[in-house]
Amino acid sequence: MLIRRNILLTGVALVVAGVGGMYLTRDEPGTHEYFATEGIALRGADPVAYFTQGEPVIGSAEFSYDWSGVTWHFASASHRDRFAVDPLAYAPQYGGYCAWAVAEKQQLYSTQPESWTVVDGKLYLNYSDGVEETWNTDRAGFITRGDAAWPEVRKLLM
Repeated sequence: MLIRRNILLTGVALVVAGVGGMYLTRDEPGTHEYFATEGIALRGADPVAYFTQGEPVIGSAEFSYDWSGVTWHFASASHRDRFAVDPLAYAPQYGGYCAWAVAEKQQLYSTQPESWTVVDGKLYLNYSDGVEETWNTDRAGFITRGDAAWPEVRKLLM
C-alpha cells in the first residue's frame, strides 16, 4: 500500500506499468475551464486544504465560491476567503484535469481528489493512484511536457 504525503519538491523514481483513463470531450458534462462534476470543482474537495493540511478535505456548500465557471467548496470560511483573494495560487494546474494525461496523451482525463501532488507550490491532480505512481516517476519531465501541451489541450474545452 502506498501511503503519501504529497507535498514533494523533487522526483522519486518508481517503476509502474499500465495506465488507463477516462477521456473527456467538450460535449460531456463537467467539461469546463476547470474539471467539475455537476458544476462542482474538484469533486467538492477544498483546494486550499492541499496546501494547509497536506491532504484532500471535502468542503461544504456552506463555504462555496464561484470562480472560472464552476463552484468551489471549502472546509471553512477562511479557506474560501484565501482562495477568493488569489484563486490561481490554489487552483490545480491544467484546469484540474489529469496532469499525466495532459503531458503524455494531450487529452483531458478526469481526476480524483486523492491522487494529487504539490510541486513547487502548484497543485497537480491525476486520474488514479496508478496514474499518480507513473506521474511520480518523472514529475519534472511530465510538468515540462504538460506545460508545453496545455495551450493546445486547453482548446478541447472550447
